[in-house]
Amino acid sequence: MAGEGSGPALLLLHGVTRCGNDWEGLFPELASDWRIFALDQRGHGGSGRAESYLVMDYVADAVHFIRQEIAAPVVIIGHSLGAMTAAAVAAELPEQVRAVVLEDPPFHTMGVRIHGTAWQAQFVGMQAVVRCRGTIEELADALAEIRLPVTGVGFRRLGDLRGRNSLRWSAECVAQLDPEVLTPVTLGRWLEGYDMANVFARIRCPVLLLQADPKGGGALMDDDVELALRSIGNCRSAHFFGASHQIHRERPEEMLQVVREFTAGLPAAK
Repeated sequence: MAGEGSGPALLLLHGVTRCGNDWEGLFPELASDWRIFALDQRGHGGSGRAESYLVMDYVADAVHFIRQEIAAPVVIIGHSLGAMTAAAVAAELPEQVRAVVLEDPPFHTMGVRIHGTAWQAQFVGMQAVVRCRGTIEELADALAEIRLPVTGVGFRRLGDLRGRNSLRWSAECVAQLDPEVLTPVTLGRWLEGYDMANVFARIRCPVLLLQADPKGGGALMDDDVELALRSIGNCRSAHFFGASHQIHRERPEEMLQVVREFTAGLPAAK
């Protein structure tokens, strides 16, 4: 989706294994106030394949897109991978990024701390499913059988934690995914070259940090929230207690209200 709606520019950046249409539930509300750009990031959706899938590669793509295709002050909303990308883009383009909304960025939860976790097991399983291919229903069935380690329980199936509609949407997304997207993630190499503290220190625009519930599947840890609040000059956070990592799909109205209140206080776009 590119340039739909009217008003100031809004760039939407999806999470890993997803695509630009992951934001479709928010499009009708956002399009009344914004000109929306929702990208398929490299290796995802209809975008091209690439040789490297580090977070900094996605940052370079987004910087190029803003300079070449938007060329105007922009607000960025990013989820997960997209949130980490958005933060670094704000640091790189202080004159073009008006504000960023960072939805549950995982940082080293999916970086050096991923080893032995349910996140690593999930992405290893997803990579195997992508490589096998199949129909959407076959992919959804295979995703449901991914086994995740759970403290005190042993293992649980992904299908025990997600409903069928969620699994089917994941299947539609991974059907278009380059499986190599997940290689640096599963190896804990995803954030190579991404200095989180340095990124935070260089952000000059207002930042809204949305934290899901770590006990409910959220990926943003409290210590990273505290670092952001200390390091970014204009940063506020909102906690979605009980929410999973997918706040925008699970609690869209609540998230939109928080985002509206944040963006209402921004200076007018020039």
